[in-house]
Amino acid sequence: MGVKHGCVMAGQSNAAPVIIKRKKVIQGGGHHGGAWKVAYADFVTAMMAFFMLMWLLNATTEKQRKGIADYFNPTIPINRVSGGGDGAFGGDSVFSENTLARNGQGGSTENTADGSSSEPSTTVAQSGQGQDQSTLEVAKILAAKGGESMTMERLMRHVVTRVTDEGLVIEIFDLEDAPLFEQDTDTPTETLKSIAALMSEVLKVTTNEISVDGFTKFYPITLIDNPVWDLSADRAQRMRRLLDDSGMDGQRIARVIGHADRKPVAENQSSSRNNRLEIILLRRDR
Repeated sequence: MGVKHGCVMAGQSNAAPVIIKRKKVIQGGGHHGGAWKVAYADFVTAMMAFFMLMWLLNATTEKQRKGIADYFNPTIPINRVSGGGDGAFGGDSVFSENTLARNGQGGSTENTADGSSSEPSTTVAQSGQGQDQSTLEVAKILAAKGGESMTMERLMRHVVTRVTDEGLVIEIFDLEDAPLFEQDTDTPTETLKSIAALMSEVLKVTTNEISVDGFTKFYPITLIDNPVWDLSADRAQRMRRLLDDSGMDGQRIARVIGHADRKPVAENQSSSRNNRLEIILLRRDR
């Protein structure tokens, strides 16, 4: 018995060790941590910023977008005149062009729409000296027109005003989706006809003499017959006739000028934004 017991003990000492593996089963719905919440919040914030950008691009004019861009440009002082005021957007709101900027505060102190340099004297608040009150009244009326109806708002997208040493300038310009003339012609669109009728009505507030100036975008120099001079002059003449036909006194027209593509207002000289007309209420003391 003693021998047999010893054999059993020896057999057990030579047995292979038994390894037991236990798998940890994680059932669905377990805790995943909070990192996804941070990622989701970043996504929502990015989408909000994107939709706000899309809204701003659709709801603002080119000059307002320039004021917004200047605000976020660290190389430019925050409170510059091009925004129209001292707020975050340089004005009362993104629609400030419909209120203050249309009265002369929408132009930059460095570059005005006629390409010349000007000081803050182009603002209404500072332009009262030497300016007829009736011309300033015209600017206020035009500013108020944008809020009358959706139709009027669409028309006023084409119009900005500013005060210069020469007088009150009413600038009427092309939009990508709404040109003033048929392409490369002096045939007015319905949009320009409606604007001309509006201008004829508003200009009755004053008796100042009027200058009608035409401007065009840059055409390729490879063209054998570059149309810019004739086209700008013809378009200015057409605007004069539209004002006459709408009831404005033709004797008030002091001059009609075509400037061709010599005074672009957009950085891209071929941009349709350079296709524009300027109705200038000339100062009486000049």
